[in-house]
Amino acid sequence: MPQKIQGVLPAALTARREGSSEVDFGASLDLIAFLEAHHIDGITLFGSTGEFPHFSREDRTRLVALAAKQSKIPLLVNASHSTLDGAVQIASEAVDAGATAVLIMPPYYFRYAQDDVRAFCLQFAARVKAPVYLYNMPWFTTEIELQTSLDLLATGTFAGIKDSGGKWEHFEALQGLAVNRGLTVLTGADLTFSRMRRAGVAGTVSGVASVLPELMVAIDRSVRAGEDTTVLDRHLSDFFERALSFPFPIGLKEAAAVRGLKTGPSASPLGPAQSQNLNNFRSWFAERLPEILEAATVGTPLHAERR
Repeated sequence: MPQKIQGVLPAALTARREGSSEVDFGASLDLIAFLEAHHIDGITLFGSTGEFPHFSREDRTRLVALAAKQSKIPLLVNASHSTLDGAVQIASEAVDAGATAVLIMPPYYFRYAQDDVRAFCLQFAARVKAPVYLYNMPWFTTEIELQTSLDLLATGTFAGIKDSGGKWEHFEALQGLAVNRGLTVLTGADLTFSRMRRAGVAGTVSGVASVLPELMVAIDRSVRAGEDTTVLDRHLSDFFERALSFPFPIGLKEAAAVRGLKTGPSASPLGPAQSQNLNNFRSWFAERLPEILEAATVGTPLHAERR
């Protein structure tokens, strides 16, 4: 029986070698091991948080294979590429290497009409022998508009959608269709996760969970237990606002470094003002981290799981 894609699936950071555009495989596997040690429900590789455009197809395939051997939880892999053939090849290799399912967004960089998006996604799914999830990331590439998403999901070709748009009315429409057709809706909008989880969303592909898995898992378990998440949501909002004030995902990588995790250099340097802001963020996070972790463990269902 296929593994279920649900709960908290951190969008893992991808470590990069110093002075290179290559994946640092050892450090990336350490990041995955760190996440898996914190009660997560699956892992997402090479999403936007994992900076997939920076890495070669060969490196993407190799890390998926290594992660599949190391991990026992579901592995969701973003196969997106600037071309259809490239996306199909990445997806096929990921599935052969052990991926549970794949994500596909419209081809990135150039903008496409919605009819083009439909054609791209349908042809991709027809050529990939694995569960395929639509990946809507309007901040970085062509949006899969709501009606397009509904039309594609209604074909019965896709397993579900990971929607990072964060619009509540879109979630309600997608969730309504998903319930009727047995599909899966995942959110990529961390700030609305607790509300969406209460309303039935299957889970989250979370950038914040890449460095604070304890917090996102605590929110998930608390919602499932019918408990209040006000304090946890406040910590999430505070961290999110600060970490995402930098070009994505620099703030998350800096937070990972504070936690002793190696991610390698950022893709592009910051100017003097933002470099100082990053230093300030590092100091803030180092000071606040114990409080966040305490809130995420004491007095939540997760605390009971760990005893």
